[in-house]
Formats: sequence, structure tokens, C-alpha cells
Amino acid sequence: MTEQQTRNRIIAWWLFLCCAMVFSMIVLGGLTRLTGSGLSMVEWDPIFGILPPLNEAEWQEVFDKYRGSPEYLHVNAGMSLEGFKSIYWYEFAHRLFGRTIGTVFLLPFLFFLWRGWIQRPLIPKLAALFVLGGLQGVLGWYMVMSGLVDRPHVSQYRLTAHLMLAVLIYAWMFWLALDLYHNRADHRWRAGVRFGWPALGLILLTIASGGLVAGLKAGLAYNTFPLMDGRLLPEVMFPFEPWWRNFFDHVATVQFDHRLLALTTFSVIQLGWLLTRPGLPPGRARLSLHLLALMALVQVSLGIATLLHQVPVNLASAHQAGAILLLTLAIIHLHALTQAAPPRSD
Repeated sequence: MTEQQTRNRIIAWWLFLCCAMVFSMIVLGGLTRLTGSGLSMVEWDPIFGILPPLNEAEWQEVFDKYRGSPEYLHVNAGMSLEGFKSIYWYEFAHRLFGRTIGTVFLLPFLFFLWRGWIQRPLIPKLAALFVLGGLQGVLGWYMVMSGLVDRPHVSQYRLTAHLMLAVLIYAWMFWLALDLYHNRADHRWRAGVRFGWPALGLILLTIASGGLVAGLKAGLAYNTFPLMDGRLLPEVMFPFEPWWRNFFDHVATVQFDHRLLALTTFSVIQLGWLLTRPGLPPGRARLSLHLLALMALVQVSLGIATLLHQVPVNLASAHQAGAILLLTLAIIHLHALTQAAPPRSD
């Protein structure tokens, strides 16, 4: 292994660490939403907001600000200070962890840059990741603002945008880490790649539809499977005009779309496993395909269980984490296919 390859491995492990933190951040964000904590902090202070209230007077001050919010007035009226603390800590931890990720990314990046370890083509990509991370914080506050005006609920559009930017940052950073960790080759097993990209795209689309489900709290309706209120298609699917609004604003349509996308994704992954497995070379590509097919089954099972039990926090959080695990395995598999030697014709 050359000196540059050793440096690349070190940078890769740093990026894997950042990916693990972003993964945890996505799960923590889901917990913040599921526990109804996301609107507990009604101000955004990106510079001095790293400290929580330190005494009872400060706690009372932030609580008084919260009591002027739509969520308190329409949802949590009469909540005690102790009850407020229980939701405040989730949102505070979410914001503080976001700042921590930024620090863990920036300081090693500057160190590697100073030492000349980062190859020139990679520098703008890592810089772009840091900028996107900062924009993610701004987008998070923009999302929260939508629930602080009239309605005590954040916009499902902004929530989905916030989720998907985090997912895309994670996916890109994970791919770059894999590039650095493994010596890339020019071989591509075409059949496998033709399966890998659609599978990855469907997973991303299904996660996005899950964001709309979460934003509309659509998982609390139609808690049966496979039928919805005794029907394959819900009775009311397109009540809004124009018709395309129903795919984003109507509870029944949004939940049906998520079900359909999830089952389509599952079917494509299982079909890809059946068709591409026999010719795959041994190693990362084959192992990741097996794990991807298994995780798809686990993820669908978690989704159904979450729906049938009316979205308990533990199952819903596991389902969200499962989506990112499924995405991770799809990335590993696709990346392995870009390096795998083509199958021998003899």
C-alpha cells in the first residue's frame, strides 16, 4: 500500500465516522418528531445556542416563550415546566448534535488540507459537503418556522426537504468514503449496475414519500394491511384540486403512495437478487446483495408493524433507521459493482 493509499484510508475512516454521526442525527431527528418535541425551541441561535437553560429562571424564560407558540396554545395547553423539559431536551440534543457533526467534519478537513493529504479533485467535494451541512441547519430552522406561525405542525414539504437533504449528504459522503477506502477499478458488471441504480433510486423515492407520511401524520390513519379501510384503494383518493396536490397533501393518497413505493422497492430488490446473484463474483458485491435482499424484507416488516400498531415511537424509529440501513447496503452494493470484474464467459 502506497503512502497516499494509507492517507486515503485514514480520510475514509474519518468520513465513515461522520456518516455514522449523520445516521444517528437522522434517527434522533425522527425521535424528536415522534415525541412531539420539534417545536419546543421557538428561537434559533446558531452561535450561542449551544448552552441549555442553566437555572430555574432561565428555564422559566424559555418556557414562557414556548407558551406563546401555537403548539402550546392548541396542543399542550396547561403543560407543566417539567413536562416542557422532557420535550425540550430532545430538540436541544438534535440541534447540539448537528453542531457537533459540523465540528467533527470541519477540523479534520482543515488538518488534512493543511498537511496536503487530500488529493485535489476531492477538495471541492468535501467543501461542498460542509456547505450543504450548514444549509441543512438553515433548512431545519425554516422547517420549524412553519409550525410557529398559525398551525402547530410543520409543513410536510419542508420536513421532507430537511430529511432528504440529510439523506443525500449521508449518501454522497458514504460513497466518497468507499471510493477512498477501496482501490477503484474500471470494470463494471453491467447487469448488476442496471439493477443497482433503479433500486437505489426507488429507496430514495420511498424515503421521500415517508417524509410526507410523517409530515401529515398519515401513519395514524388506515391502520390495516394490505387493505385500507377494507379496500385495496381507499375510497377517497383525489378530493383536492388540482389533482396532483393529493400526492402531497391528502392523507389517504400519501399513505397509499408510500405503501405502493415500498412494495415496489421490495419487489425490485428481490427480483434483482434472483436475476443477478448467479453471475456475481464472490466478495463485496455478492455479500452486499444478500444483505440488501434480507434488509428489504426486514424493512417492509417494520413498516407493516409500525402501521398496524399505530406508529409507536420504538417501531417508527426502527423503521426510519431501517430505511437508512437499506440505503447504505444499496450504496455498498452499487459501489462494489463498479469495481467487480465482469463474470467469466467460460
